[in-house]
Amino acid sequence: MHLSGAGLELIKRSEGFRGKTYLDVAGIPTIGYGHRLLPKEAFPDGVSEALAAQMLCHDVCEAEQAVVRLVEVPLTQGQFDALADFCFNLGTGRLASSTLLKILNEGRYKEAGEQLLRWDMAAGKVNGGLSGRREAELHLWQTESIEQVA
Repeated sequence: MHLSGAGLELIKRSEGFRGKTYLDVAGIPTIGYGHRLLPKEAFPDGVSEALAAQMLCHDVCEAEQAVVRLVEVPLTQGQFDALADFCFNLGTGRLASSTLLKILNEGRYKEAGEQLLRWDMAAGKVNGGLSGRREAELHLWQTESIEQVA
């Protein structure tokens, strides 16, 4: 399963494009469409949108692989997209150790989706941007019923 156009648009809309390095809400050096800089990466002249899109594709692939590896139950496209966005935004470790994943792998889809809304804090405070992103993920989650599994 792969991220749909709707899932990709959520990531792009939530991250926005920034051609120069900046610190995200968690204080992590970031560039492009939410690409977290690796220890040996530096872009003193910034990045173009084309390069940022290539970086995004690589980062999305990692998020997709994590969802496939961690989730043990069938997913709708919307659920997959929501989890891929979650992993892209927060990292795969957060999903791997989450109550969300535990509940989902027990087949409790509705409760698992509701868990998304709990991940709206940065630096110990509720963050409006993260709240909106989690609500958008929940909307994707609820887009298709489980009978429409791909």
